[in-house]
Amino acid sequence: MSFTLPPLPYAYDALQPYMSKETLEYHHDKHHNAYVTTGNNLIKGTEFEGKSLEDIVKGSYGKNAPLFNNAGQHYNHLHFWNWMKPNGGGKIPGALEKAIVDGCGSIDKMKEDFIAAGVGQFGSGWAWLAVKDGKVTVMKTPNGECPLVHGATPILGCDVWEHSYYIDYRNRRADYLKAFIDHLVNWDYVDEMFQKTR
Repeated sequence: MSFTLPPLPYAYDALQPYMSKETLEYHHDKHHNAYVTTGNNLIKGTEFEGKSLEDIVKGSYGKNAPLFNNAGQHYNHLHFWNWMKPNGGGKIPGALEKAIVDGCGSIDKMKEDFIAAGVGQFGSGWAWLAVKDGKVTVMKTPNGECPLVHGATPILGCDVWEHSYYIDYRNRRADYLKAFIDHLVNWDYVDEMFQKTR
């Protein structure tokens, strides 16, 4: 199965003022596209040819770093675009809200911990809401890693590589994360991923 770059699920300017058209053009058309192209080249002739993306991510972790980096980032970004929507944020679906409160203490505490995870990720990486051992928890990972390789299922992720926010926020990563969690998150998509873990 070769990787393909899907179109964004909204217009390039749909997430303004929180994420600019220029950021989305660079991030989707250049960065994500590069993971797809490189990943497809690295997969040829390996044991991972024809496997699902999740199997490639899990199977290449710790064994084939170049392939893992590109497959991992492709997986992360496929969901990242869907984890956002115009006029995002707002009300969290009931069962998901309850699970977040059970796992994190409160919605405010989850948001605070999520922002802190993203700010505290040294260098490049991701902040996550994931389900581990049946509980919703906040995690962070370096580079292209995701909770899949740590025995957890991601239900929300925010890219904290500089290319995802530097055009709009310069070095203010905390402001970017706050804008993401308050104004961009597509909680319906998060809920969809959460329901699959039940």
